Amino acid sequence: MRLVIKLCCFLGFWLVAATAVLAEPVVVVLETDKGSIELEIDKDRAPLSAGSFLAHLDAELYNGAGFYRTVYPENDNGNPKISVIQGGVLPGTEGLPPVSHETTGQTGILHKDGVISLARGEVGTGGGAAFFICIGDQPSLDMGGGRAVSGDGQGFAAFGRVIRGMDVVRTIHQSRPSGNTEDAYLAGQILDPPIKILRAYRK
Repeated sequence: MRLVIKLCCFLGFWLVAATAVLAEPVVVVLETDKGSIELEIDKDRAPLSAGSFLAHLDAELYNGAGFYRTVYPENDNGNPKISVIQGGVLPGTEGLPPVSHETTGQTGILHKDGVISLARGEVGTGGGAAFFICIGDQPSLDMGGGRAVSGDGQGFAAFGRVIRGMDVVRTIHQSRPSGNTEDAYLAGQILDPPIKILRAYRK
């Protein structure tokens, strides 16, 4: 009986400890010139995407980076229409290599309001150098949702969410784009100057 009790206690402790490890959040702060955004990064469900973002963060590549693109239905040149802001390293700064694509089917992290995700072109070209934050639910960005530059149906790799500062996200989103671009797909979406990320760090 004592052995059973001890075993049950051990298993209970192990399960609690394992749950605590899995539940441990990584909170990141992006201090922008419009205010601060706090993100909860999900390393457990999206290890590659989250790892790439955190690698850029720890290398201080987001210090002096910025949000340079705002997309809303009226200026969106793709379909279905979406609402996002895109940011990351700016021209003149080299990002780290891309990572393998993690679909929303693999991670279970859907593109809901405030979710952060990796921008990409072809599958496997996404990395922490470029990311976006959703304003409102954006199911077309999920696997099979129909929105991808290459039309591959794989969606985008979500890896976290905003836990504080959505008012700042919306303020950036409402900034009027005035920058020029030679890419017709991005026409009317570029912020010039970008909204600067002054400092980025783990909380």
